[in-house]
Amino acid sequence: MAIKVHHLRVGRSVFTVWLLEELGVEYELEIYDRNEMGRAPDSLKKAHPLGKSPVIEADGMTIAETTAIAMYLAENHDPNGVFTPPTEPAERAQWLQTLMYPEGSAFVPLLLKLLLSREAEPKPMLISMFTQAEVDLHLGFIRDRLGDKPYILGDALSLPDIGMSYICSMANNLELLGDYPTLKAYAERCMARPAFQRAAEKTGG
Repeated sequence: MAIKVHHLRVGRSVFTVWLLEELGVEYELEIYDRNEMGRAPDSLKKAHPLGKSPVIEADGMTIAETTAIAMYLAENHDPNGVFTPPTEPAERAQWLQTLMYPEGSAFVPLLLKLLLSREAEPKPMLISMFTQAEVDLHLGFIRDRLGDKPYILGDALSLPDIGMSYICSMANNLELLGDYPTLKAYAERCMARPAFQRAAEKTGG
């Protein structure tokens, strides 16, 4: 039975579809459009009570949360072991931290930046100052972790790149990468992969 992906247009679930394309796994899409407020429609709550995306149906289960979905797919639908977590304890700990970092720490400052961009001037000063400091902190951290490597953990695409490239892509869309050329190049490199291009075409972004 094919995996079913509940995809909300203009959202992070395109990165879940990208992972499936990289894995070469059969899947089907159910696509939702945002409402006039930019939020998910109520119909998405039929897939999961939170009405968020991505959500997948796989192996008789409904699975939400981007990182949980990524881990499940890597551990259960990766026949060639390309995205399988390492087993050596220190390497695995580093891998897991990098995998969970995008949604655990990096996303909220960018979300605040996005919301502030929609606020009229003058912006709330305290929130603006806090947000900018956090954005600078995280983009600097990612820049230093990436270094001159093509991907976040080395020469080859790994599972943590799925979430990390989402953060860099979001920052790029918010025009925050002017001082971070290596992060801009990293995002563009990931988005140029044939599997991502297929995902973007199928989902409509």
